Amino acid sequence: MPETTYLLAALMVGFVVTVSLRALPFVVIGPLRRSSVIRYLGVHMPAGVMVILTAYTLKDVAIAAWPHGLPEALALALAIGLHVWKRNAVVSILVGTATYVALVAGLPTP
Repeated sequence: MPETTYLLAALMVGFVVTVSLRALPFVVIGPLRRSSVIRYLGVHMPAGVMVILTAYTLKDVAIAAWPHGLPEALALALAIGLHVWKRNAVVSILVGTATYVALVAGLPTP
């Protein structure tokens, strides 16, 4: 059985690492809030990320085979329309995803 000092040292190392990792974001966030680069990225990056995710998601859609990309197109159109109307990314992503899943589950396969 390990010695008491070994166990206490292992517990202390674990404690220090855990507390340090949990405190790190609070130490780093102050300088980041004052950064003009971070502010710029916060404004312009969400649209770019959404375009990249959409392109990556739609890259393997088979247009030549049934259902010819119909679920993807309808869900994407609904998500875009809902986002333009409500300006809420969470709602448009959830509704678009749910629509896609419902269409894929409901359409007959060949």
